[in-house]
Order: sequence, then structure tokens, then C-alpha cells
Amino acid sequence: MWERKSRAKERSKDMSSELLQKALEAHGGLEHWRCFATIEATIVTGGQLFGMKNTPQDPTPRRMTVATQREWASVFPYGADDQHTDFTASRIAIEKSDGTVVEERLHPSEHAEGKAVDAPWDTLDRAYFNGYALWTYLTTPFHFAMPGFVVKEIDPWREDDELWRGLRVTYPPNIASHSREQDFYFGPDFLLRRHDYHVEASGSFAAAQYVFNSVTVQGFTLPNKEARIHEK
Repeated sequence: MWERKSRAKERSKDMSSELLQKALEAHGGLEHWRCFATIEATIVTGGQLFGMKNTPQDPTPRRMTVATQREWASVFPYGADDQHTDFTASRIAIEKSDGTVVEERLHPSEHAEGKAVDAPWDTLDRAYFNGYALWTYLTTPFHFAMPGFVVKEIDPWREDDELWRGLRVTYPPNIASHSREQDFYFGPDFLLRRHDYHVEASGSFAAAQYVFNSVTVQGFTLPNKEARIHEK
């Protein structure tokens, strides 16, 4: 009996490893990813969440920079033309171009989490959410291979005439993200299609995020549009 269970676990691990490897290759390859320290993207964000949190987003394009080998992110401009954010899991700050700290909060998750879904955010809560969320999106699926992450294959998701294979990713405590467990679904080409999670920084509501319109830049294939559905 013990041997049977061990073999079953081994097969499950092999399946998740196989899907993860194919997803990594489809998005550009892990070895290629490790050649870069940061990546940049021009972003335009919006949606009902920000209005509900009393932090409405204007359609101004912004530059988002994220680290590839650790959790760090910065968006520019933020709040003023000469300001940017500086995000890690343990600290969020708004800084001027010369490095002067405008606002700062240590352990930002403790301030943002555990409140009602419609509880307003302050500027640092919003910056914290923006930092971890965009780091998560822009580094998927490559951050799954970082130390401390646990990845397993789950039941597939059927969308119209396609079957999308899924990975459940458990995040380590030192990584800030939407929730400790998140599900990612990949199409027949092994590119990301859907991302499910709970937003712990906003009442832990369930969300399903569809991504599409993938583009390839410097060997990496990533989606450049997303649509988030709030689920009950």
C-alpha cells in the first residue's frame, strides 16, 4: 500500500513537472529568462476595483519594471511626474526621482489585508497591490520555478471547445501575491489563458482573470491584455 501511494505521488509530480516545463518553454524558456535581471512594460490599468477602493485609475500609460530573480517592482510615474513606487513583500514606498522617500510602509500586507471588500485603500495600499499584482502577472510562469514554490497539476478547465490544463501554485510566505494558492490554466499551445485567485488585499473575493493577445518580445511570449471577472 505504501509503495502504491508513493508511485501515485511520483506520477502526479511528473505530470505537473511536464506541464510546467512545457509552459516555461512556450513562454520563452527558463534559461533565457535567467539571462535578464529586470523587464519593463508600458501598462494601462483600469476597472471597477479601483473605483470601489476609492483609488480610481486614469488611463495614462505608465512604465512598470519588475525583477526576474526576486520579488521587486516599481511603477513610474506614481502620484506625481517625478515619483515612482518601490515595492518588495516587506516594504512599499513612494519615492522621488532623486531617491527621497515621500511615503513608506513596512509589512504592507498587514495594513491591506483582513478588511472588507469595499474598504478604501490609501495610496500605499494601492501601490502595494500594484506592485505584487504586476510582478505576479509579468513573471508568470517563470516565478513558479523560484525556491519555495510548490506546483501540482489539477483538473483541466474546459472553455468552449478547448481543454486547458491547470497548475495549482502554492506561494511561499516570503512572496506577496493575491493569495497563497492560485490556479493557472494553459491552452493547447501551453500559453497562459486563465488565472484564478482570491484577492486577500480586498476582502478575499474570488477572481478569474482571462489573458489574451499574446505578443513575443526578445524571445518571451506574454499576454498584453487581461480581463478580470469577480466571482461570488
